[in-house]
Amino acid sequence: MPDLDVLLSSYQLNALTVPNRIVMAPMTRSFSPGGVPTAEVAAYYRRRAEHGIGLIITEGAGVGRPAALDDPDVPRFHGEAALAGWKRVVDEVHAAGGRIAPQLWHVGHKRSTGPADRTLSMHYEGPSGLSVTGDRVGQPMSEADIADTIDAFARAAADAQRLGFDGVELHGAHGYLINQFFSEDLNQRSDRYGGSTLLERSRFAVETLKAIRSVVAPGFPVILRLSQWKPKDFRARLAGTPHVLERWLGSLADAGADAFHLSQPAYWQPAFPEFDAKLNLAGRAKKVTGVTAITVGSIGLGSDVYDSFAGNGARSVPLDELLARLERGEFDLVAVGRALLQDPAWLEKIRQGRVDEIADFAPDAFSTLG
Repeated sequence: MPDLDVLLSSYQLNALTVPNRIVMAPMTRSFSPGGVPTAEVAAYYRRRAEHGIGLIITEGAGVGRPAALDDPDVPRFHGEAALAGWKRVVDEVHAAGGRIAPQLWHVGHKRSTGPADRTLSMHYEGPSGLSVTGDRVGQPMSEADIADTIDAFARAAADAQRLGFDGVELHGAHGYLINQFFSEDLNQRSDRYGGSTLLERSRFAVETLKAIRSVVAPGFPVILRLSQWKPKDFRARLAGTPHVLERWLGSLADAGADAFHLSQPAYWQPAFPEFDAKLNLAGRAKKVTGVTAITVGSIGLGSDVYDSFAGNGARSVPLDELLARLERGEFDLVAVGRALLQDPAWLEKIRQGRVDEIADFAPDAFSTLG
């Protein structure tokens, strides 16, 4: 059995002490009718806390803009009823000894692939009125729209702290709104929120981070989830070289990001194989910035999430390579998705040497609040 000491050691994220290095990755569940988290949702998160997860990051929750969500059963993070539901979630997790941060979300032009009768809004909102496939679907956001969206993220972060959450995460990956502003294909603006370089196109994210930092306590952790790839093109890169990555992440850290949550389909994939055949995106981010790096992508499983979305299972695999990289300090925290969806006691079983009891991932876990 591999040495688990590093995985089970505590970590300091701004003013928050995380008791171990395992983070529950955000996973959209669509079990909040009308956008309001239920008692069942609270119990779902509590079960992960009861089994010792260091930090839970919730499913994405929409900020207070009309086009932030397009699925009525994805939770909102605004409005009296939704915030009351989230208060129950955070109280349940804390009662079980856990720590939890909501992921704040605006889908932008990336729409749900679910049934049409589940669509919440046909109003599209994005930097240049382009869908993630490049089709014209609406008008570019006005500067007033952008200002209100930034304010909506800040209001949500302030509400998260007021409700007792332990931090927040912004979803800046996977083709959603913040990520669309980063993209040279989807952000073709000629004003101060556009530009020919990634740094110029990062103004929206920078201003959002600064707005959040202005309304939360200095020690309140703010995490930013990022990905390099584009929807339908996993080989694409926002930052083409380590130098560009360094300048990009540096600007986001300066604006107030305490940690970067670096998404890849599989954590073992190198970020820049032409420079380093092993270092993944989180490892590269840690190397060039020194800022807390969270790795994610098929942790504990032998195939990526998109294979599972296609209806395929995934076998459970040993953590030896992950632990070796964590021991070397390539990254600081490890986000686990499907393995924790399948089994809330995943970490507890690893800690107790009961790995033979860990089941392979089955896609039907996506359709339950287990």
